[in-house]
Amino acid sequence: MFIICLVWGFTFVAGKAGVEEIPPMLFTALRYLMLSMILLPFVRYVPGNMPQILIISMTMGSAHFALFYGGMSVAENVSSVAVATQLGVPISTIMSIVFLNEQVRWRRWLGVISAFAGVMIISFDPAVVNERLGLLLVVGAAFIGSCGTIIMKRINHTGVYQMQGWIAMLSWPPLLAASLIFEDNHVAVLTQASWMGWGGVVYTAIGASLVGHAGMYYLLQRYDVSVTAPLTLMAPIFGIVFGVFVWGDEFGLRFWIGSAVTLTGVLIIGLRKREVAPAGNVL
Repeated sequence: MFIICLVWGFTFVAGKAGVEEIPPMLFTALRYLMLSMILLPFVRYVPGNMPQILIISMTMGSAHFALFYGGMSVAENVSSVAVATQLGVPISTIMSIVFLNEQVRWRRWLGVISAFAGVMIISFDPAVVNERLGLLLVVGAAFIGSCGTIIMKRINHTGVYQMQGWIAMLSWPPLLAASLIFEDNHVAVLTQASWMGWGGVVYTAIGASLVGHAGMYYLLQRYDVSVTAPLTLMAPIFGIVFGVFVWGDEFGLRFWIGSAVTLTGVLIIGLRKREVAPAGNVL
């Protein structure tokens, strides 16, 4: 789990380096194109689940990461993005109540409120106040990703690489089409991108997806969610550390208070999750 969170934490820095040189939609399309080529041997038809997989690819795949990297491209501070992404946990909790009829007691509601309140506090930090568009895009990405998570919970008997392969295969064509419509100078961008830009593509495809998500899936097959979920909070902490030491992020007191409030709320939600995770439902 330490290695997984370390890999995920550095993803914020690598992704930021990538979108500094490659437009967000093109960057995301390249990431999924590379991932689809690697996972092509795992792509198999899933009887009865293809409509849901298509929706998951549009939510957790193309739309989620297009908004995420779009927010990353306009945000100067990697650390604030790392914290804001954690809103996916309380949003998924709320959606599980509405769509999956899960029962949530007052402690988890306290965690949900705390997580949102912390991000609100962060948004008023002087170092972040001019980057609210970036935070808004990242929160939008968390919302859309949570929609895909709810649908994914209804799919059984699908391996992590098989699901990742389908998401990648179905995500990069519409992302590339949208990039050709809304973004410019593709040939110049691709030929002039440095090793840092291309390194961001490679790292997010291999590190975040093949190592991070697959490793998490492996652990969830062997340990309770109540054990693994709280430990994932190391990822945004690593993201903050990398943002400060690699990207030079600087913050005031509001950011640190808001981060503590948000991560505490996410920890409360994680500790109160169901103890058993359905097999094959996690990406």
